[in-house]
Amino acid sequence: CLEVLAGRGFHPPLQNLQRGLERAERYYEERYWSDDTFWASEEKAAAMWSEMYALAVAEAGVGVKDAEDLGRMLYDEFGRADRWALYPDVLPTMERLRRLGVRMGIISNWDVRLPELCHHLGISRYLDFVISSANLGRIKPEASIFRTALERVGVPEHEAVHVGDHYYADVLGARAAGIRPVLLDRWGLAASPDCAVIASLEELPDLVTTGSVSR
Repeated sequence: CLEVLAGRGFHPPLQNLQRGLERAERYYEERYWSDDTFWASEEKAAAMWSEMYALAVAEAGVGVKDAEDLGRMLYDEFGRADRWALYPDVLPTMERLRRLGVRMGIISNWDVRLPELCHHLGISRYLDFVISSANLGRIKPEASIFRTALERVGVPEHEAVHVGDHYYADVLGARAAGIRPVLLDRWGLAASPDCAVIASLEELPDLVTTGSVSR
């Protein structure tokens, strides 16, 4: 964000931008909990992201008059694969799961750029499918998006595990489709979870093969 803003002549202090992004995150949660259907439409998803980033730069005190244009620029920038990085546990875990014969795919509330991002991040070779809500026109936690994934790999729900970091979208959505949910809680924020919880993807292969985590 700092690089994009600097390219337009804006140089906010990092703490100002961090404050703006925190405000944008609250805006996202408010939108998500009031009406999450924007994820089913590319136009609406793009508008939401653009509005979120526009709010962030305005809150940071820069480019208030140009906030809408800057928001769209930031949305476009995050369509570039080089603006993303994988957590260090991703590729080793996917490699181990593939050696175990586990079929993998992605179901995400995301825009239509997701498959290309997966390709450029080097994880497509491990995946049987990539489903974004904007491409499919359905969203998590709707059971139908999970069932579409099962159909694509020909796996019954009782043999599937869904790993996600959002209780509402991932845990409740997987359960609605009869799939075992696993909550990825990297920061230890889950309060009294009623499902399997892992702090790192490194724990996932053992959970898949033994049905339990090591801790």
